[in-house]
Amino acid sequence: MNITSAKFVMSNSDIKKCPTDNKAEYAFIGRSNVGKSSLINMLTNHKGLAKISTKPGKTQLVNHFLINDEWYLVDLPGYGFAKVAKNTKQRFSKLIFSFIESRPNLINLFVLVDCRHAPQAKDVDFMEWLGVNGIPFSIIFTKADKLGKQKLSENIKAYETELLNTWEEMPPYFISSASSGLGKDEILNSIDETNKTVLLQKRK
Repeated sequence: MNITSAKFVMSNSDIKKCPTDNKAEYAFIGRSNVGKSSLINMLTNHKGLAKISTKPGKTQLVNHFLINDEWYLVDLPGYGFAKVAKNTKQRFSKLIFSFIESRPNLINLFVLVDCRHAPQAKDVDFMEWLGVNGIPFSIIFTKADKLGKQKLSENIKAYETELLNTWEEMPPYFISSASSGLGKDEILNSIDETNKTVLLQKRK
């Protein structure tokens, strides 16, 4: 898939005000400082589309971007929050889970994980919740350029071992680098193929 247009549509703290035009949605989420904004900008060929900040936890609303006038890329607040007040964390959590549970056009949730670290409880617990609630998701291991091939392989294997304690198989995953563009084609082609499948199902 080639992205020829990426337009900011709206930001919301109220799920009821999100777009209602029946276009497919692909949401991106991850812990603070996982490189989500950089990844979104890399995927869309738009350096300033998602705001990058040196202060983690910058995304505080549900942000919709219209891609190729066909589908929505959704930038969600992180579930591993930076230094924010307790009531703010609770508001974020309510917003995130409300979106995930209530959006009928949410086709896939991309869960971003920093490949440099061992499996984190918050990441694993969040994925477990997605599985229990039947939410389709894929993992994107970010910042792959920061590790050598052997260490990267070891860290991903560690995640696989952790997840297979409760899962029958490893969820679909991608390896990415916002700096080098690694994983861009694979992620976008996956979205493209999924969109084609969804369109065929609607026609039946």
